[in-house]
Amino acid sequence: MTCETVYADATDPVHLAATRIAALAEGRARLLVAVAGPPASGKSTIAARIADALDDAVAVPMDGYHLDNETLSARGLLARKGAPETFDADGFITAMRVLKTGERTALPAFDRAADATVPDAIEVPAEARIVVVEGNYLCLDAAPWRELHSLWDYRIALDVPIEELRRRLTERWLEHGHTHEDAVRRAEANDLPNARRVMDEALPVDLRIVG
Repeated sequence: MTCETVYADATDPVHLAATRIAALAEGRARLLVAVAGPPASGKSTIAARIADALDDAVAVPMDGYHLDNETLSARGLLARKGAPETFDADGFITAMRVLKTGERTALPAFDRAADATVPDAIEVPAEARIVVVEGNYLCLDAAPWRELHSLWDYRIALDVPIEELRRRLTERWLEHGHTHEDAVRRAEANDLPNARRVMDEALPVDLRIVG
């Protein structure tokens, strides 16, 4: 697989990605695009913009597959929420296989205010020829996540410097009402280790967006 690398401050990565994806989609019933990257890298924004630039395309997040807090507490994983092991990976993989068939599919969403998933909140109609999926671990080279690799028709990775991620993640926790000390602690203890894993254990992609 040959990977293109573009710099967001010098090139319009959305236009480039949309052009590549549109060419691949010709004559296809359903195309699945992965937008992978660490937390706070801008995945949801990029995925939405790519979907908006394409015909018959929708963007969907992976976040609806967070395990519920009760389950995480029972497993001693609540403090690690957002790590690979805190998602229903098998359920997500099954849903992506259904999406690949072109069938209408209902997917869960994640309500950040309630810190809980909302079942069947996102509908992907059969008419959607392109589904742009965004999430941290879509290209992670670890079981069972690597099973996704063969399902993606086009793979995009977002590459943001750790210092910028640290700034964004700290700001995110501040916006949720945490003190600066607690915001920094949460970013350093959980978010940034997850970010490093996303970047260090990634499978090959088709397009790498730096910035």
